[in-house]
Amino acid sequence: MIDLIDTTPGKLPARVRLEGRFVTIVPLDLAHAGDLYRASHGDGKEELWRYLWDGPYPSQSAFEAAVVERVASNDPLSFAILDKPSGLAVGHCSYLRITPAHRVIEIGSILFTPSLQRTAGATEAMYLMARYAFENLGYRRYEWKCDSRNAPSRSAALRLGFEFEGIFRQHMIIKGQNRDTAWFAMLDSEWPARKANFERWLDPANFDAAGNQKISLSALNSASS
Repeated sequence: MIDLIDTTPGKLPARVRLEGRFVTIVPLDLAHAGDLYRASHGDGKEELWRYLWDGPYPSQSAFEAAVVERVASNDPLSFAILDKPSGLAVGHCSYLRITPAHRVIEIGSILFTPSLQRTAGATEAMYLMARYAFENLGYRRYEWKCDSRNAPSRSAALRLGFEFEGIFRQHMIIKGQNRDTAWFAMLDSEWPARKANFERWLDPANFDAAGNQKISLSALNSASS
């Protein structure tokens, strides 16, 4: 017997504003280019671009031209991550490979500048993007993919509650190099538990006076798996 499922398509993501306590997600705009360029170039920051399909850029004007192209695109659909206290753009991310008929969407093209890395804001940004995909758009599969050599990205996917699904060998050619791609995904059936863990981790009660976490997100996700 074949089990039929709801075939209602997912909604296309809109250029929305997503508010958190630490960060705000907004549609990427040329106005963000200066902040992002300064925070991701110079002083050895070019390493941030090692596993991304683009960058680093030879000049701010070249980066701005790329941002103009991103702003015009609907897939990938790009967002800036703004630090709430300063209002500065401290990262960007995108929805891509958007497939409403199958209710599948990917989060990718993620750039966390040094001031965003390993902060509650970084985790909150990923929570906000996942919540919008599942709860507002109705997607059933939320994907994360990265170069198999990108150990920090693979660790981040697991920490955030994605399940590792395997390696696609010789999947892409990026910057003249072979890329074997590590695939991860989170399903709509898994989202309620993941959401509860995100919210418990982000709760102010989970941090001591020095800002140190009392329980890790990885531990919360492991306990509920």
